[in-house]
Amino acid sequence: MATATFVHDGKSIDYTPGADVSAGDVVVQGDLIGIAKLDIASGVLGALAVTGVFDVPKTAGVGEAIAAGVKVYWDVADGVAKEDAEAGANKYLGKTVAAAGDDDTTVRVRLEQ
Repeated sequence: MATATFVHDGKSIDYTPGADVSAGDVVVQGDLIGIAKLDIASGVLGALAVTGVFDVPKTAGVGEAIAAGVKVYWDVADGVAKEDAEAGANKYLGKTVAAAGDDDTTVRVRLEQ
């Protein structure tokens, strides 16, 4: 007896925001993180990518380099990717696919759930 019904491939999920979302915004829903590929108006059904490779903001400055192949977490308060989960306050975003130097303001990340 089948108990599951296929819905879609899961590369994106439906999302209806309570406020306008701009393309490129990182959206956190509990432990689920998605990135808006297009603008989504408040109250309008849109979609968030939950897979793929994205350049996301990171902090620049001395000691802020991030190596390739490491886990990074999304810091909602600061709006940047970090290597520190900060005791669960930051949500797992994915793994870096390219190194980012101290002076870089973005890091390339493969989203993972």
